[in-house]
Formats: sequence, C-alpha cells, structure tokens
Amino acid sequence: MSGFRTLFYKELLRFWKVAFQTVLAPVITALLYLTIFGHALRGHVQVYPGVEYTSFLIPGLVMMSVLQNAFANSSSSLIQSKITGNLVFVLLPPLSHYEMFAAYVLAAVARGLAVGFGVFIVTIWFVPLSFTAPLYIILFAIFGAAILGTLGLIAGIWAEKFDQLAAFQNFLIMPLTFLSGVFYSTHTLPPVWREVSRLNPFFYMIDGFRYGFFGMSDINPLVSLAIVAGFFVVLAAIAMRMLATGYKLRH
Repeated sequence: MSGFRTLFYKELLRFWKVAFQTVLAPVITALLYLTIFGHALRGHVQVYPGVEYTSFLIPGLVMMSVLQNAFANSSSSLIQSKITGNLVFVLLPPLSHYEMFAAYVLAAVARGLAVGFGVFIVTIWFVPLSFTAPLYIILFAIFGAAILGTLGLIAGIWAEKFDQLAAFQNFLIMPLTFLSGVFYSTHTLPPVWREVSRLNPFFYMIDGFRYGFFGMSDINPLVSLAIVAGFFVVLAAIAMRMLATGYKLRH
C-alpha cells in the first residue's frame, strides 16, 4: 500500500500547502452567506418550531462547504495533472484502480471536512446549536464528502480542459447544491416542487446532516442515509470502472 500512501499524501499536501486559498477562502465565503441571509431573514422565517432561521442556516452552509470543496479537490487535481502532463507519473507506478480511487477520494474527504469544520467554528458564535444526534452529523458529512469527491474524480477523468470541468460544476454541482435545501426547507415549497426536490440526491445529504443538530428533518434520516449510501456505491462503481479501463487517461 506504499503507492496509495504516497498518492494520498501528495493529494493532502496539494491543498494544504495553499490552505489560505483552499480552506480559508471558502470559510470566509460561507461566513458572508450567513451574514447576508441571516441578517435579512432572521425574525421573518422560522422553518422548524423553536429553531431560529440563523440556526437552521448554519448546518446547511457547513454541508454545502463540505460538498463543494470535496468536489473541487479531486476534480481540479486530475484536470491539472492532465493539462500539465504529469498524470503519467501517477499512471506509471503499479497502482491499482482501487488505490487510486481511495487516495483521491479520501483526500477530497479530508479537504471537505477541514473546510466544513472551519465554517462550523466561525459560525457557531452567532447562535447556539444543539447536537441531538451527533452520529448522523458524522455519517452524513463523511458520505457527502465521499460522494462529491467521487463525482469530482469522475468529472476530472471525463473533462479534457478546464472549460468542460467548469461546465460540469456550473450546470450540475452548483444547481444541485443550491436547490437542496441549504437556505430553505422543502416543506415551504409548493407540492410539485417539493416532489421535484426529492429527486435531488444532495437534498438527502443536507437534510440528514441537519437532523443531527435539531432532531427534525423533512425526510426520515434513515431513509436519507440509505439513499446517500446507495448513491455513493453507484458512483464509486462508475469511477473505479473508469480508472480500471483507463478511460480518457491511458488513451
């Protein structure tokens, strides 16, 4: 497993060496979201009984930061390696596709959780939060980061230039993230749009994560956990198949 450890360490160093950009900048962005939306809607919106809107917003912002940064880590790493031509140094060693998958996705999880923890630390001072089910918080954070890290891996393998990766992020990742209930509860939507929201897998990640804080959610958290776990298994199978066949990597 020395190859896996080396690649994993390389991926960790890649984002940690520029932590000001990869960790601190997303934390500041989330803080701006909280300041603007919390100030504008506090006292006007109450989603769950007894829960202030600012309190409701914080878990959503934490999870959004986890998801976006996990995706950014694996996708940007692969596309940069392709364009600069140093991907060959990853493909030449006797690394199995399992090791490559684990190294890229675990590094993406590490970055996503690091940013999420940073967002939580700077926003927790605004309002007190409870921890009704901390195990759900941990499980959904890890699964969410792993899913987006895997999606980033798929996008990085598929894309051949930065424009294609940007399109993947702007037309798929960003809409699914913002329409997943970060800033609102789906119970406030009209019935048709409420059902449409149920088709968004990101919704289950954020709803289940939020349940860990308040003990309240739009969907049963066990159902959300099963859907999220199933989604990860499907994406992991696709990513490992792409790595095993060398799709757009070896030809």
